[in-house]
Amino acid sequence: MRRSRKVKILATLGPASSEEVMIRRLFEAGADVFRINMSHADHPLMRTLVERIRKVEKDVGRPIGILADLQGPKLRVGKFASDSVELTPGQTFVLDDDPAPGDETRVQLPHPEILQSVEPGHRLLIDDGKLQLKAVETDGHKIVCTVVAGTKISNRKGVSLPDTDLPIGALTDKDRKDLEAVLATGVDWIALSFVQRPEDLAEVRKVARGRAALMSKIEKPQAVTRLAEIIELSDALMVARGDLGVEMPLEAVPGIQKQITRAARRAGKPVVVATQMLESMITAPVPTRAEVSDVSIAVFEGADAIMLSAESAAGDYPVEAVATMDAIATQVEKDPLYPGIINAQRSEPEATGADAISLAARQIGETLKLSAIVTYTSSGTTGLRAARERPQLPIIALSPVVETARRLSLVWGTHCVVTQDASNLDDMVDRACRITYQEDFGQAGDRIIITAGVPLGTPGATNMLRIAYIGSDGMSGL
Repeated sequence: MRRSRKVKILATLGPASSEEVMIRRLFEAGADVFRINMSHADHPLMRTLVERIRKVEKDVGRPIGILADLQGPKLRVGKFASDSVELTPGQTFVLDDDPAPGDETRVQLPHPEILQSVEPGHRLLIDDGKLQLKAVETDGHKIVCTVVAGTKISNRKGVSLPDTDLPIGALTDKDRKDLEAVLATGVDWIALSFVQRPEDLAEVRKVARGRAALMSKIEKPQAVTRLAEIIELSDALMVARGDLGVEMPLEAVPGIQKQITRAARRAGKPVVVATQMLESMITAPVPTRAEVSDVSIAVFEGADAIMLSAESAAGDYPVEAVATMDAIATQVEKDPLYPGIINAQRSEPEATGADAISLAARQIGETLKLSAIVTYTSSGTTGLRAARERPQLPIIALSPVVETARRLSLVWGTHCVVTQDASNLDDMVDRACRITYQEDFGQAGDRIIITAGVPLGTPGATNMLRIAYIGSDGMSGL
């Protein structure tokens, strides 16, 4: 099975999509990678979902990626004597370390790191910004605030701090347990929530030890400020527009999305655009026109993947949501404006052999109108550099390592095939031609361009280009 589009679709699993038959239907509708949200999945459910995805993978004969999304630190206020209270804009309201139930004047904030870090003038956003407070006085034990907007606060509502750099890591005790559990199942990607600084990635890297690739979710202003450093230490990025739109002005989010997407593309790191892409399809069989436009913008920008959250996890129309996203992406990539927009955003190659070979492969392939770029990749690096070029040709990534093929299933334009490593140059060419033919990317008489590293099987040693004909038997010709 091959896709007719280059951008990938990431579908979240949940109550509406946890059964094996539904996972199979979502894959057939267009899902390339499945996300397990550890905010809602316990360890037994997570293991069951991984087993079901791997069963579907075996049945369809295609590598399927799995992303485990860690919850990250959830900051919440305490409880109220009456469960909720009504406030008035302009009034004073206090957040403190007193565990007594709250009232109209105060409530506990059971996070000493917040009490000690917030400074006068900082904003505190409660319940996804429905209540906005501004700190006017702090002493390490309480924050005296003025109510700026909103009127209601209730038990255990979340707190966002767009102006405060908190001295806490991105991993909680729950995350550490979840991380060990998901790594034991062999998931391919780990998404780290609420990254603030590059140092937040260090602990996850130390625990993962290469067993899974690391995706940083950009959802805090502090992360946007240090984006270049975070990209350098990440394997991929996610534009997490939900919390990003709470902590930053909503009107700033589209520009930040473009900034993150383009920065990730320059670095050759996969980037996922997420949150509310087809939100109305949670309850409706068709999306709004604005949602269609939103998905298309991400595709025009050259994002590697677009993601469904509640639409596929808990919605009434999970299969329809995936099929709709597939149809939108496919149509955008057929648009006559699409190649020009993608080309205009292409970055100069870095001064490495892999980038020079990838650039040459794209230019030769497009000039000669070849059928595909076939790249042999053990670690996945060659596949990533080929995708960074955003060629008009399909990229067939051949790897002897199934984990590499699964990770590359998230990457723009890559059609991943698990195959034995070539034994010599003739075998390499024959294998590339045969797989191109079998996977329906080329016919007898078509030409392909092959990139690989010599000696064969040497990670990161891409140094060879070869043009080959597909023979009448599907093997190489002259």
